[in-house]
Amino acid sequence: MEEYYLICEDSLEGIFTGVYDAYLLKKPHEQIHLCLGEEENYRLFAVYADCKADEVKAAKVAKTVVERLGQETYLALCRAMASPQTDKADAVYKTIVTGLSMKNGKEVMGNLVNPYIHRVFELARFTANEAHFHVEFVRFSELQNGILYSEIGPKNNIITFIMPHFADRLPLENFVIYDEIRNIYAIHPVKGDWYLFTGEPDEKEAFHMLSAGEEKYSELFFHFFHSIAIKERKNLGLQRNMLPIRYRKYMTEFQKDAQRTYEK
Repeated sequence: MEEYYLICEDSLEGIFTGVYDAYLLKKPHEQIHLCLGEEENYRLFAVYADCKADEVKAAKVAKTVVERLGQETYLALCRAMASPQTDKADAVYKTIVTGLSMKNGKEVMGNLVNPYIHRVFELARFTANEAHFHVEFVRFSELQNGILYSEIGPKNNIITFIMPHFADRLPLENFVIYDEIRNIYAIHPVKGDWYLFTGEPDEKEAFHMLSAGEEKYSELFFHFFHSIAIKERKNLGLQRNMLPIRYRKYMTEFQKDAQRTYEK
């Protein structure tokens, strides 16, 4: 029995295009698999095909998912696709197939006995939790040009999930959030809609030039944060549980002003 492997781009458009093309094959769904990138070792009796991301195809799949499976399922799939895990494409595809075969597709995410749906649920939860942490832990610094700037380094591609939160609360500010892992800038102009930019900006060095007031208050906040602690009640285990170490690299209260040395 031949197996069919569709190689997709690691993006929402790429994976949804793979789902669209999988249905075009008109083969049993259990024989079709979506994967990200080429496998190191090709399988025997398997047919491989590349799926080029297509916005039209992706939009049709997204529309079907929202109409048949519901907005909550669509959001869970989007969160799962933000994960760095390579098995997410096949899990998303098989979850959509299962949902469309159900009488009430909006109940598909409750079927956690299905390993693919369980995987989507697991990946989506991890992404949602990390996005929630970043809403709390993101720290902005004022640059010399007046722009508010923040750097993050998340495991999942969460920048599109946290930007609506800050755009809603800082509508009158020019601010930028930079994902240094994926080299993505989320840019919000005053009273405008935010957008994403990938690549190197023309004046990247400007993002490291803090205003005089920012340098002063960052130093004050650093010393304030470390001076109010009660030594006798110090609990590093609880501290790491509530605030994982990997987030502290980007937080003002854990940064030395000029040298940017970090406390564990």
